[in-house]
Amino acid sequence: MSENAVQKRLQQLRETVLYHRQKYHDEDSPEISDEAYDALLVELRDLEQQVEGVVTTADTVGGQTSDAFSKVKHRVRQWSFDNVFTKEELLDWDKRLKKLVQEADRHVDEIQYVAEHKIDGLKLVIEYEQGELVRTSTRGDGVVGENVTHTGRTIKTLPPKLPVPIDLICVGEVWLSLQEFKRINKEREKNDEPLFANPRNAAAGSLRQLDGAVAASRNLSLTVYDIDLLDKLPADMSEPLTQHDELKLLQELGMPTNSYSKLCQSINEVQEYYETWTEKRDKQEYGIDGVVMKVNDISLQKLLGYTAKAPRFGMAYKFPAEEATTVVEDIQLQVGRTGVITPVAHLRPVLIDGSTVSRATLHNEDNIKRLDVRVGDTIILRKAGDIIPEILSVVMSLRPASTKPYKFPKTVADCGGDGSIERVPGEAAYRCVSKDSGTLHRQRLYYFVSKGALNIDGVGPRIIDLLLDHNLISHYADLFTLTEGDLKDLPSFKEKAASNVILAIDKARQVQLYRLLIGLSIENIGEETARLIADTFGSLESIAKATEAEVAAIHGVGETVAESLVDWFKDKNNRSSLAELLPHLEIQNPALNRNVGSQKGNTFVLTGTLSSLTRDEAKDLIRKSGGSISSSVSRKTTFVVVGDNPGSKAAEAERLGVPILSEAEFKALVA
Repeated sequence: MSENAVQKRLQQLRETVLYHRQKYHDEDSPEISDEAYDALLVELRDLEQQVEGVVTTADTVGGQTSDAFSKVKHRVRQWSFDNVFTKEELLDWDKRLKKLVQEADRHVDEIQYVAEHKIDGLKLVIEYEQGELVRTSTRGDGVVGENVTHTGRTIKTLPPKLPVPIDLICVGEVWLSLQEFKRINKEREKNDEPLFANPRNAAAGSLRQLDGAVAASRNLSLTVYDIDLLDKLPADMSEPLTQHDELKLLQELGMPTNSYSKLCQSINEVQEYYETWTEKRDKQEYGIDGVVMKVNDISLQKLLGYTAKAPRFGMAYKFPAEEATTVVEDIQLQVGRTGVITPVAHLRPVLIDGSTVSRATLHNEDNIKRLDVRVGDTIILRKAGDIIPEILSVVMSLRPASTKPYKFPKTVADCGGDGSIERVPGEAAYRCVSKDSGTLHRQRLYYFVSKGALNIDGVGPRIIDLLLDHNLISHYADLFTLTEGDLKDLPSFKEKAASNVILAIDKARQVQLYRLLIGLSIENIGEETARLIADTFGSLESIAKATEAEVAAIHGVGETVAESLVDWFKDKNNRSSLAELLPHLEIQNPALNRNVGSQKGNTFVLTGTLSSLTRDEAKDLIRKSGGSISSSVSRKTTFVVVGDNPGSKAAEAERLGVPILSEAEFKALVA
């Protein structure tokens, strides 16, 4: 992007994030998911750092307080944890912590972590004086919150009095069980009231009710996880020295804590805890959107301190998002096996549902119009176990001014013939008018990845069919833009299989010129003619410019092959497909005019098994000596090379009087 475009994107992101932050924190009526909001926030933070060298808007904590509630200035500032989304980010955070601990002359082996569920609810600050509950408040902006004591007291698990007369400020998460959420929405539906979007919003809306009786009727739940202040302790009670001890003390005081918290001896144990709950997160009565981990030793917490926004000693490790935001870079039409055409959005690669993806289905023309999705749009993407993600909506506030509505073309190159397409009667889909085009297109892709062409190991017709049927590829070039995340949810695919396919595709990026010519499915061009053409012209550029006469002049090629080759390069669709493919390849050109050796003009046929050479090695010797190779014996054949267990070609050579060479005689001839 140009500098002006980057600045405009930054301003649009700021406005968009602030708008959605207000909808979430201040109005309890979000318009996008937490995951989509997180994705916008990450992009904003990165862009602020890139452009201005400092993060500003992205690091604002919480929301504003409402005039409907009295204000509470927090005695202890309330913080929001930073997020990590991958194991690599987790390890980077752990590395930074250890560096800070070492710089303070403390031993890194002192570091333990307490891991807990990150419950998707609303933070509540709870204050006791001499053991009596005196106040509950929302976080607000971290400095000033809202007094919600009248609703906080309705939480049945929050004790109004502690067993000891201490002063205590603790914090927890107010949440609503999934069962209660369904009950409330069912009642609201009966009363023609708007439904809550999710349990978190229902919990927030209930806690911020002016009428405490309404909150009481909704059976709010609470999980307390931290102590901010502890004072006036009796002589037989000591202040906790670790986070783990804080949780034990909270339990002794009658506070509801999370029974699944774990003391982890290393960051690897945190990762194991995270992986366990990634699988089990949907089995709890409350929503979990990640894991929170904190350094266990409170003296280390104090040493590590805080940034302007968050504690350094703690982090939220978010579960793989099922929704994310990214940018549509292109919309391409893909032809299926039956000729049905599916529009697919090519995306800026994005991490979603634990893997990086770069494509999303757009289904059909009507769906594109419904979404009004355009190239350049920022979109909200969803992938919840589906094979290919789908676009949920467009973030209109981030739309570039230059975008134009997408229009279906009247022709599609992959439809064969004149490429014309037609709308399927009574449906939203288009299809190729030529009924055999889909089959031919598949055959060309099969041939492209085959052993004789680009030789993409492990990618055969079955996998090509899967990729086509799930709209992951359409053209040759699409293979080289695939990511593991695009593949891992295909039927019978596992993570290792996806990784192997991507590695094989990457290996095929380096391709010999003659193999590329074979892979392009140019009529009448097989291995031998492809080698002759490549060796004569030396580069793809020279081949593309060659005339029929120049190609036909190559010994062993002829006019028919020359016409096919030149016609192929004249076709604009072929040139377009090749132009898309070439940036992904590193073509290995042969040395020019290798065919000037002793066997120039001689044609060889191989039959049987050679003991000291493979068939390919024997062919290379023939080519290096200037000879050509044929698969059948005729009167024009110069020599037939015979190995063990020869076939009918040896008998045909005897019948026609063609000289027969043993393996030893052959090697001596071409040496």
